[in-house]
Order: sequence, then C-alpha cells, then structure tokens
Amino acid sequence: MSQIELLLPKMGESVAEATIIKWVKNEGDKVTADEPIIEIATDKVDSEVPSPEDGILIKCLVKEGDVVAVGQPIAIIGTGAAQATVPAAAPVAAAAPVAQAAAMVEDAKARVESVVTSGDGRFYSPLVKNIAKTEGVSQSELDTISGSGQGGRVTKNDVLEFIAGRGQAKPAQAPVAAPPAVKQEAAAAPAPAKPKAAISIGGSDEIIEMDRMRKLIADHMVMSKQTSPHVTSYVEADVTNIVLWREKVKREFEQKERTKLTFTPIFIEALVRAIKDFPMINISVDGDRIIKRGEINMGMATALPSGNLIVPVIRNADMLNLSGIAKKVNDLAERARNNKLTPDEISGGTYTITNVGSFGNVMGTPIINQPQVAIMAVGAIRKKPAVIETPSGDFIGIRHMMFLSHSYDHRVVDGALGGQFVRRVADYLEAWDINRPI
Repeated sequence: MSQIELLLPKMGESVAEATIIKWVKNEGDKVTADEPIIEIATDKVDSEVPSPEDGILIKCLVKEGDVVAVGQPIAIIGTGAAQATVPAAAPVAAAAPVAQAAAMVEDAKARVESVVTSGDGRFYSPLVKNIAKTEGVSQSELDTISGSGQGGRVTKNDVLEFIAGRGQAKPAQAPVAAPPAVKQEAAAAPAPAKPKAAISIGGSDEIIEMDRMRKLIADHMVMSKQTSPHVTSYVEADVTNIVLWREKVKREFEQKERTKLTFTPIFIEALVRAIKDFPMINISVDGDRIIKRGEINMGMATALPSGNLIVPVIRNADMLNLSGIAKKVNDLAERARNNKLTPDEISGGTYTITNVGSFGNVMGTPIINQPQVAIMAVGAIRKKPAVIETPSGDFIGIRHMMFLSHSYDHRVVDGALGGQFVRRVADYLEAWDINRPI
C-alpha cells in the first residue's frame, strides 16, 4: 500500500491558517476521491477538505479545535490496490502500514515544527512570524508575548499590540547595581501583561459567548484600525434620475435577464468607472511598497442571517455590463446567506462597497477591508427639498438624495485623492441617463 500526506490546502489570498472544526471520517474508514473527510474554518469561510484519491484514512495528524498552517500535513491516506484488504480491526495485517504511517507522522511533525515553532515548542502561525520579521521583533521577544489564542497561541493582534506598546515604552532609568544572579533572573522574567479593566456584571445581565465568525470579524476590524489611519469624506448625491429609471425598467429587466435589478449594481458600475479614473485607489500596501492592482475586484459587504458579515467578491467587475453585475450581485448575496460561497469567492477583493442604507442609515464611517486601502458606504435614498438650477433661474424641488461615505487609508491616499474619488462617483450617479436602454 502506498501512502500520501493530505496537506491543508491554500484557501484564498492572505489565508495562512485554518481551524479544524470536525473530522467527517475516522481512522480506518474508507474514503473515495473528492469525498469530504474534514471540515475547516478560516477567517473568511467554512469549507471541507476532500480526499485526493480512493483509499483508507490511516492517521489523523491534527485534532478538532487545532489551528493549522496552510501546507501542514493533516492526515495520512493509504492508497493502491492492496488498501481494500486492510481491515481496521486486524492488528497483524495492519501492523506494517501503521508502522509506516507512524514514521511519516513523526517526519511530518518535525518538518512542520521546524517552520512554525520556536525553540521552546510554542506554535506561531506563518502570519505572526511574517509580522514579527517585518517589524523587527526578535524570536526572544516573540517568546515573551502572552498569547490570547487557543492554548495560549500568539495571534496577530497579540503581536500588533506588543509592537504598539514597544513604541510607547518609557526611557529606561540608570540601572542599579545588583548581584549577577539577581540580574540574570530579572532579565529572564517576561514583562507583566497589561491588566484589562474589570467589567461589572449584574445579576440581570446575560453573558453571550462570541461565535467563531464574530471573533474573527472582531480581530479583523481591530487589525484594520491599527494598520490604517482612517479618514472619511462625504458627498451628497442627487440620484433622482436613477430612482425614476429603475422604477420604469425593473419589470422589463427582470423578464429579460431573469434577475432582479437593485440599486447595488448601479452603484458598483459607478465605482468601477471612478476607479478607472483614479487607479491609485485600487492599491494595497506592503511595507514601504505600493501594489497597484491590475484587476478591479469589487467586494460587497453582505449581512448574514446570523447577524455576522461576509464580503463576497465580484472579480473583474470592469469586464461586466450592468446586467452581468446584477446577476453576480444577486447570485453571490443569495449563496452568502446560505453559506454556499467558495474560498475563492471571498478573497482577492481590491475595493469594497457596503450599503448602510439597507438598514435605514443615511451615512456611515466604514472600516477598510484589509489589505485594501478604501471602502465606500452608500446611505439610504430619501426625498428632500433641494435647489434645482436651470437656465431661467433656481427653484426648490423634491429630489431623491443620498450620502456617499468614503473611508480611506491616509498612509497612501491623501484628502485630495480620497475626496475627488467620491465626488467622481457622485458625478456618475447624477449624470445617469433616464432614457438608458436595458
């Protein structure tokens, strides 16, 4: 019987690790090619890992609840013609493959530990190691960080908080002479953890544990605010022509295209046109380098029935017409609500739109979806009195108005670019052709 290692697959851009949720198959079970054998969760989506070939699951290398790095071995599968003759309950017949499996397990563990553990055996994800390397955090400093993750694991927020605190440290005072033994002991002792403020809990209060997705969203939002200095610019746009046009054509559009026409595709089309005009909005930051994206991949924040949030991505949105964008928007939103998105469909975004107007809000201050540098919030469309300019004079009329809120990373997007961009989006919306054919 030949044996293969099943590695944790790459599950999209920037995903470096996953949490093991559940083993679908047990050791000794037969598996077929493409049959799910384990369920995993990342900070983006839950998914299943299938067996690459027909065979027997010889060994599970990780446990439920473990955090595993991409590329790390998670199971050993026996394949080949002889695999059907290996009964799970026959120790003599299974002795040889089990011995081989044990050797492979030890070898795999040794290779993984050499990459993602420190000298004292602590686990560090590739993301944490990369942040530490970029920010000049030594291995000895990393080993002193108190981890808030499962089993004391150091998370990206832990290392970012350490880096922020290191820059705020007070100047050291002149050392007081002490015996060598005392000096050594003091140097070896880790810095005390910063105490957290106590929260008072009353008898009528209810304690609700965050679910896994909410914890990941919280981590991502804190990381974004720590990474990017946020600035938000606002513009009020007159979208009367869009409202009247959509009301006129929406039934014909649905009959012709077999999908509904909402406002979101219209907003995305305007954003795509503005990004083409201002391509330095469509960038990411890598240390001291700016990465100018060659594709316009539009993320759209989508609320889930659970109350959590996910951001499916419309890839190459600039290659689609309004009908194509509408179909993508409706398809991704529907599958997001039913937890049917694939990892590729929630990764690779270069800009994000969020519709706070769907909750009746007129404007918002959205948080950037890292590693992007900007995000647009569209508010509720409301009827308001407005000054209408005409060649024969100005007058007051009732118009459909909405606010656009544009948050951007002030490290690389200055107020001029951020403000001009949101103004250009409003210009495209206000110039909508009320007689546009579908």
